[in-house]
Amino acid sequence: MTATPARITAVDTYDIRFPTSRELDGSDAMNPDPDYSAAYVVLRTDAGDGLEGHGFTFTIGRGNDVQVAAIGALRPHLLGRSVDALCADPGSLNRDLIGDSQLRWLGPEKGVMHMAIGAVVNAVWDLAAKRQGQPLWRLLAHADPEWLVSQIDFRYIADALTPEDALRMLREGRTGLAEREAALLERGYPGYTTSPGWLGYSDEKLTRLAVQAVADGFTQIKLKVGADLADDVRRMRTARAAVGSGVRIAIDANQRWNIGEAVEWTRALAEFDPYWIEEPTSPDDILGHAAVREGVTPVKVATGEHVQNRIVFKQLLQAGAIDVLQIDAARVGGVNENLAILLLAAKFGVPVCPHAGGVGLCELVQHLSMFDYLALSGTTDDRVIEYVDHLHEHFTDPVVLHEGHYLAPRTPGFSATMHPGSLAQYRYPDGTFWAADLAGREEVA
Repeated sequence: MTATPARITAVDTYDIRFPTSRELDGSDAMNPDPDYSAAYVVLRTDAGDGLEGHGFTFTIGRGNDVQVAAIGALRPHLLGRSVDALCADPGSLNRDLIGDSQLRWLGPEKGVMHMAIGAVVNAVWDLAAKRQGQPLWRLLAHADPEWLVSQIDFRYIADALTPEDALRMLREGRTGLAEREAALLERGYPGYTTSPGWLGYSDEKLTRLAVQAVADGFTQIKLKVGADLADDVRRMRTARAAVGSGVRIAIDANQRWNIGEAVEWTRALAEFDPYWIEEPTSPDDILGHAAVREGVTPVKVATGEHVQNRIVFKQLLQAGAIDVLQIDAARVGGVNENLAILLLAAKFGVPVCPHAGGVGLCELVQHLSMFDYLALSGTTDDRVIEYVDHLHEHFTDPVVLHEGHYLAPRTPGFSATMHPGSLAQYRYPDGTFWAADLAGREEVA
């Protein structure tokens, strides 16, 4: 008798929310009161090995239920699917989900459905890495270049990046991989911190956290700006006094400005030597970013956390609109699409400094940057991963930083697994935290 192949038997979803707005953690000019949230998915199988695939996408509170529902709409594509086939070729699922002709109408390849695809695809990669007994960064870095190319959808980007380009770059990227991996395991990957710079923090808290960041080994911090120019001038002066002249200070407007306003505001802060201006305007405005870049040089322009897909990234690069490309591990269609974006950035010679402000995003995106260093770009020069000191305790394999560097994860998987107790406590609205919180509000009312 032949054994029945293992199948996906359940796709469980969770609306997980954390009350970060109460301390103004994560606050910025566009999002003053975020509750960091995760639309969370667990893929369960009948393989008998006890392994599960965990994934999520990040939101900031209201609407997380909508995102969870979008993930649930993908369930029919997963149930009954062969675990072996799925883990051997995650790209097949990526293509099926993007190609669902009716769900595609809700995008295409953008918005809530595309983020749902990213959560599910990332969960498959988590399961695949666990089954191979490797952290995802290592699985990707040592994968056969031809197989990696097969995981990428080149539709709409072949005018800028062909499969032949990608294969050549990945083959060339293997040179020196062992030496770089040894260095990564010893030193880690450089990070920068946004923790001092939330817009709702007092000057005293900004100063205390900025001084601590330098003591912790960070050579770059980031401040949120864009609500009030006089406040931003004062806060930048405070931050510069706290960290000195040798530490980079990036600034982030979170899409707040029109083009002319972005140029004027950034120039007004130029005396404090900002390293980059992030999301100065709408993430969809490619030509606007190009105009801002021309108007604020030598300050760099960075964007990407809200860029919808590889096609928009392609155009930002083609237009010479950005100096720094910021991938997000969960906004686009998961690992597969981020591989395409990393290759595009390498083709155009633009450094990648990922977005990681949010629940679990640090845990995920470190794997992608480490793959990029080991097997593609071959360098960490002018490359840093964002770090925020929030909510890592809810993950079974949380990020570890040492002297301002992300230490390479050693646990198999994508570092996406949350503690069952955290799921039970912060599930909305009936987890133990939220049930007690809502009951308390009713009593006060």
